[in-house]
Amino acid sequence: MAAKLSNLMRFTTEYRNTEEIILRDHLAMERTKLANERTLLSYMRTSLYLVLGGLAFLGMRDFEDGRVFGYIALALSALTATVGIVRFFQLKRHLKTLYPPIVIAAGQATGNRTDEAFTTSNEHEKSPESH
Repeated sequence: MAAKLSNLMRFTTEYRNTEEIILRDHLAMERTKLANERTLLSYMRTSLYLVLGGLAFLGMRDFEDGRVFGYIALALSALTATVGIVRFFQLKRHLKTLYPPIVIAAGQATGNRTDEAFTTSNEHEKSPESH
């Protein structure tokens, strides 16, 4: 049973990235990061709803037998938040190992068209033919 639970919390490592990242892959990574954040927020929302439900059950005066449901809801809330946080950081770490971030040093060519356009326009201004 414990092995099955650990398999649920683990990511596959069968994929190896051997190619350079192109724009399509970069955009897919950004979508994956946003989906990961959205999923974490969903886990947190569910956890908060369970807290509210648990506190509501615990606050009922006429339904003393329902207190057990309140404690169950609070325990599930803590479990849900923990699973969400663990999964978020696991996927974040997994993505960093597959596609390490690219660091561009200051002053290094970025390949932006604005840099080329700026250089070209400055060269035309300095040209003696333009005067």
